[in-house]
Formats: sequence, C-alpha cells, structure tokens
Amino acid sequence: MATREAAVVIIGAGQAGLSVAYYLQKLGMRPGREMLILDRGPRTGGAWQHRWKSLRLGSAHRVHDLPGMGPTGLSFETADRDQPAADVVSEYYSRYEKYYGLDVQRPVSVLAVHDRGADLVLKTSAGEVNALAVVNATGTWGAPFVPYYSGINDFRGRQLHTSTYISAEEFRGRKVLVVGGGTSAIGFLLELEGIASQTVWAARRPVDYLEHGALDLEDAVNAVKAQDAAARSGNALPSIVSGTGVPKTRRIAAGIARGVLVPKGMFARLDEGGVVWEDGTRDDVDAIIWATGFRPDIRHLAPLRLHEKQGGVTVSSGASERDPRIFFAGYGPTASTIGANRAGRTLARQVFAFAGAWQPPEGADRLTMTQEDQNDGVSMLSRFFAAD
Repeated sequence: MATREAAVVIIGAGQAGLSVAYYLQKLGMRPGREMLILDRGPRTGGAWQHRWKSLRLGSAHRVHDLPGMGPTGLSFETADRDQPAADVVSEYYSRYEKYYGLDVQRPVSVLAVHDRGADLVLKTSAGEVNALAVVNATGTWGAPFVPYYSGINDFRGRQLHTSTYISAEEFRGRKVLVVGGGTSAIGFLLELEGIASQTVWAARRPVDYLEHGALDLEDAVNAVKAQDAAARSGNALPSIVSGTGVPKTRRIAAGIARGVLVPKGMFARLDEGGVVWEDGTRDDVDAIIWATGFRPDIRHLAPLRLHEKQGGVTVSSGASERDPRIFFAGYGPTASTIGANRAGRTLARQVFAFAGAWQPPEGADRLTMTQEDQNDGVSMLSRFFAAD
C-alpha cells in the first residue's frame, strides 16, 4: 500500500478535531489534500457515539455548537432532549461534516507516530501517512482510568467502567457500588434507583455542588486555568469536575432529598464479595461501576517520548515543547467540554503558520481505504472498546 502525504493530519473527529478542521479549511487547507482527518470511531459523534442510551443532553451533559454550525440550521441549544445524546450528536456531526465537506476518514486507527527527520510518519490501520504536523484531538474516551485498590483482582462480582456501561437493566435486582464523584457517577445512581436492589456510593471527597444548577463563566475560567497550569508544567491533568463542581439540577436535588445521593467516602480495600471501609465495616456488592474518569488518550504518541517525569506532556501555546510539530486540541485548557471551540481558531492559525506552505508531491495519493482496511479497523475498534 502506497504511503500517503499531507501537510497536517488531524487525529480525532470529535468537537476539538472538527473545530480545528473547520478553521484550517477557512485558511485554505483542503480536506483530503493538504489536510487529512482520521477518526477511529465507526460513526460520527466523537466520544458521544459510545455513551449509554439513557444519557440525554442537559445542563450537566452539554454539547457546545461547533464553529460555523449556524449555516447548517443546527444547534444543540434546541436539540431534542428526549432522544439519546449519542444519536443526537452523531446526527448533528454527520450533517456538519457533509455540509463543509470535511471528508473524515473512518474507521482509521492511528497506531503510532514516529519521527523520521523532516517528516512525521503515522502508522495507521489504513497504511502509513507522512505529515509535517499532527493535531492530536483524540480526547480521553479511549483511555479509561480505574484506580488500583488492594483486592481489586480478588473481587468475584462484575466490574465495569463508564466507557462500557450500557444500561441500568443489566443490574436489575443487584446490589451495585458506584465509585466516583462526578456527573457520570451521579447519573448512574439515579438511573439505578428502583432497578438495582440497592446502591452504594463511594467518593474520595465530598461533592462540590453548584447551587445555581449550571456551570457559569467563573467556573469555566477556573477549570481552564487549572488545566492550563498543568499542561504548561507537564503535570498530569486534573479532572474538569475538580475545577468546576457539579451543577445541582432539579433532578440531582431531588435525588439528594430522597437519600439516593449520599456518598460514604472511600473504602479501604476490596475482597471477594465486596468492599471494606476505613472503619472496618463492609458491604457485600454484586457489581462495581468505576465512574473514575479518563486520561488523555495519547498512547500512539509514545514513540516521540513527549511525556515528562511528572506524568504529563508539556504543552505551551497548543504545541508540545518537546516536539513543536505535535499540536494538541482538546487537551489541557482546550478540553472539549469547555474550551475546544474558542481555541480551535487560534490553534488552526498556529498549525497553518507551521505547515501552510506545503504542497502535495506530484501524484501523491489521498487517504482512501479498501474494504479490507475498513474491516480491519472495525475489528480493531471492537477489541479496543470491549477491553476494560
């Protein structure tokens, strides 16, 4: 299979990736020629396509409009709140991609990015791609985080993460422990009410509820500052919830009043049948849902050795300090839940300034996939997302 050439490769077609692609196109980069957009998902929607069917759009789970979405006639502000969020976002992103002709190639998994002197070489499930610059917009969904606790491998019940949760019906009549202090954990507890025989909630720290029921500008600014500081210093990124708190919607307030949302703190260890708390008491449980968040999904960048000893990647002005050819969208202060759209234009200008003069070699192929490539990609994705 021939190696493809591009000035810029965007990895990921979620909110952050599409935002940068929109602005790069406005600057003159043509999708499929100077710019290639690769996405491992089987359909449009970024991480949202994988979320559980009961999840709906609302104040606690918001999706911001993509830049330039107005002319498409779409807006998440008026989206159907009765339909699964995964379906709504997938449909809107699909129409957006078609409207702007972004020509996203999927499913294409980027397996590794290597330094080959003047070029970066991306090894993908559809062959190799040479590029001057890479915009990494892979988000976090592909890197679920489960903290280690003593006895975690001894527990005989079911364990799953937010990324593999499907519905409360799987736990009908079961006693379920939910671990985590964010909106996903709270959503699971409310959904399990009346279906599970009992729920137990473990959270490391008291939940910081926002009495005004929605994130405001100050909340967002503080979260962005914390993310930016971590990214600039090469530290592991803090969770968004730790910097914003959880909006106390009417549904959440009612759950608190009913006694459904009462965290017990964090347990000391696990055993075969359940959890042992710090005071020595224990709870038998049938299943554990780890709503413990995600880490940046950047394993494919490992050959470039971008990580610092502190555990993170040093990112300043959108680019890696160790390799300025690697740009990050949806990482640190540009995390898609808060800052991807605002940062998309600035990042696109930086990328264009770096690689905008590139011209494709004579006779260079655009990235296309055979049916065999597509089948390989789907198979790889199935194994990846099935892994817990």
